[in-house]
Amino acid sequence: MTTTPRYALLIIDMINDLEFSNGIDLLPHALEAATHIAHLKLYVKKHGFPVIYVNDNYGRWQSDFRHLVSHCLQEDVKGKPLAQMMKPDEDDYFILKPKYSGFFATPLDLLLAHLQVDTLILAGVTGDMCVQFTANDAYMRGYKLIIPSDCVASHTNEINQRALHCMKDVVKADISPSSVMME
Repeated sequence: MTTTPRYALLIIDMINDLEFSNGIDLLPHALEAATHIAHLKLYVKKHGFPVIYVNDNYGRWQSDFRHLVSHCLQEDVKGKPLAQMMKPDEDDYFILKPKYSGFFATPLDLLLAHLQVDTLILAGVTGDMCVQFTANDAYMRGYKLIIPSDCVASHTNEINQRALHCMKDVVKADISPSSVMME
């Protein structure tokens, strides 16, 4: 007897002010991915699956997710257009992470167990860091992984492609474009 997969979409670091040395280089790649992520988010929600924003706290231990969203939407930061495209809905979940992986020192695993999730759809930035570290930790915890190639961005397309192929080979992720998933 096979069970129907229970999905969750993890949107990684897309609420981001990009106020770091090469943030401006990431912006065009992140905006392109955001277009696909926005469509994927609608599809996932239409099918009743949860959306979880997983974001860095950028070393600001006294901040919260709503403050981060407000900062990115209301202040003059490089990532403002990205935050405008990726603004969370009221019913979305969020997890603040202190380091690269969404699992490291966070309650993400507890939330996923509560939601009875067994398959993760990872999307966001950067493919070679936070997405890949989260994918590695998810794989070690037994989650099945879908990482749509058009929903992940890095500082260059070459770096992103290397990261995607590594995740396909190492953590057995399906890296088909999001359009394949939404067929």
